[in-house]
Amino acid sequence: PTPFVLPSAVEPPAPTPTPDPEPEPVRLRYAMWDANQVPAYAACAEQFMAQHPHITLEIEQTEEALYWDKLAADMAAGTAPDVFVNHLMHLSDLAGAGQLLDLEPLVQRDHVDDKLYIGRLARMWMRAGVRYGWPKDWDTIALVYNRDLMNAAGVPTSSLNELTWNPIDGGAFETLLARLTVDGAGNNALNPDFNPADVASHGLTMAGNDGGGAYGQTQWSGLAVSNGFRFTDFMFADYYHYDDPALSETLDWYQRLINERGYHTPFDEVIARDGRQVFLDGEAALIADGSWMISTYVNETPFAVGFAPLPSGPHGRKSMFNGLADSIWSSSANPEEAWTWVKHLGSVDCQLLVGEHGVVFPALQSGVERMLAHYDERGVDIRAYTEYLAERSPGEPESTFLFPVTEQTMEVIAIMQPVIESILDGTADPASVLPVANERVNALFRD
Repeated sequence: PTPFVLPSAVEPPAPTPTPDPEPEPVRLRYAMWDANQVPAYAACAEQFMAQHPHITLEIEQTEEALYWDKLAADMAAGTAPDVFVNHLMHLSDLAGAGQLLDLEPLVQRDHVDDKLYIGRLARMWMRAGVRYGWPKDWDTIALVYNRDLMNAAGVPTSSLNELTWNPIDGGAFETLLARLTVDGAGNNALNPDFNPADVASHGLTMAGNDGGGAYGQTQWSGLAVSNGFRFTDFMFADYYHYDDPALSETLDWYQRLINERGYHTPFDEVIARDGRQVFLDGEAALIADGSWMISTYVNETPFAVGFAPLPSGPHGRKSMFNGLADSIWSSSANPEEAWTWVKHLGSVDCQLLVGEHGVVFPALQSGVERMLAHYDERGVDIRAYTEYLAERSPGEPESTFLFPVTEQTMEVIAIMQPVIESILDGTADPASVLPVANERVNALFRD
């Protein structure tokens, strides 16, 4: 006979698995200032939303002149974007105010490797084990030249790669600027018939309209550091070296170049028009500018341009090296989704798209190669910006130096900018005003 089985011993049928609930829709806001970069990151956003259909990514672009004030106001009002493009200049202030989410626990949890990024880009955004941003891009400074003016002056563009400079007589660089400064009659500044009162085009102009403020990123920092100057001794230092004679010598040379030699656009015209516009209008043969401006010069000038490294000074060739990062607002209502977006921004997929758009050098080498290829296809060599990062022989000094990162940045700028402007417009003696300004700057850290 069939044995009797108690009902309680009968195994119930396996339950039907409950499907995972659909994730709640999330709206993420991403803030940036450079309009030229919006198309690249819009492409990354489309890529991201296809992978995460429950997340809607909105890009908010604000001109840089208004960006930081708007960000501060939005943070104070509790309405800041979830993720925003950050600059080292603002790192200490934002971190000190508790506005930046520490990404390090997320990096460790997700086993994300920051060593994939170029150089020190990842570690630049860390302090005492706290990570305030994720690598986005990087930049260096190079000379941009007007090919038409170079050809008219009979200057072979290859000679720009070997330029030397010193603060005493300006070296081969100053001689070149004299040759490229041409009056209305076609005489250059080396010709005894040159008329300095009727200059048709100057040899050099400078980016921006403030002389570079406290840091001279594109304007004078490379020359100053090539002369032995250093802003600070390490990241997050609590003192500056604006009283270093190496800086005074450099700015004294720059002052003479503008106000005595006349080989540079007058500083009042730089202030009124912005030296970039002077160059775009064909009124200067050379301008030193950052790699984030490559696409503007290639696409918006009515003449062909080329790029060359900065001149080599007494201590070699030097360029400031900077890198932006993506940071998460500490009060974001969606920190997990924000982190997912930040990881995507730093991913190979997004970085390759950024490289293809050719506006900024991505933080991953694969993206850099894509950007180089983008311009190679157009017959434009932009390696003047990347050669600073080439491997050095043992003992050979680096060709880059970091953007100085300290606290009190806005206060430092408020002190130094008018001092730099007074030097460049010829009304102040660098050796007299820089030590006084340096004492005021360093007093900020003692108060």
